Amino acid sequence: MQPIMDKYEAGKLVDAQRIRKGKTWAELAALIDRPLVWSTSALLGSFPVPEELADKVCAELELGEDVREALMQQPTRAFDAALLDDPTIYRFMEAIKVHGPALKALVHEEFGDGIMSAINFQMDFDRREDPAGDRVVVTFDGKFLDYHW
Repeated sequence: MQPIMDKYEAGKLVDAQRIRKGKTWAELAALIDRPLVWSTSALLGSFPVPEELADKVCAELELGEDVREALMQQPTRAFDAALLDDPTIYRFMEAIKVHGPALKALVHEEFGDGIMSAINFQMDFDRREDPAGDRVVVTFDGKFLDYHW
């Protein structure tokens, strides 16, 4: 009996086959009728993919049962420190390091003592044209969770 494929390995196969088939992440998100960022994260291994959605993606990308089975598993959500070497990821971290204290102050001023949930959470991604160079627009949308005793 074979062990279940690692979710992140399955995600690499999804990404490779997506590229080979000329599909975008947006097309796959539309195929499964889910938000773009969630779909991309899930197909790369960060969320369990419901069976009917895993079936659709694997059929579209001509991937096997091993990938389908792995996509449906609960992930282990851990951070790989090596990702910080990637310039795109580093810049997101830099933005949080620089603006994090201001965002914290604004959350507390607007909502009181608490935090933004990263579980009851949505994230949107978009591109906005600008004469000085196109803009990357990332929106975090998390439920406010107040600290209470």
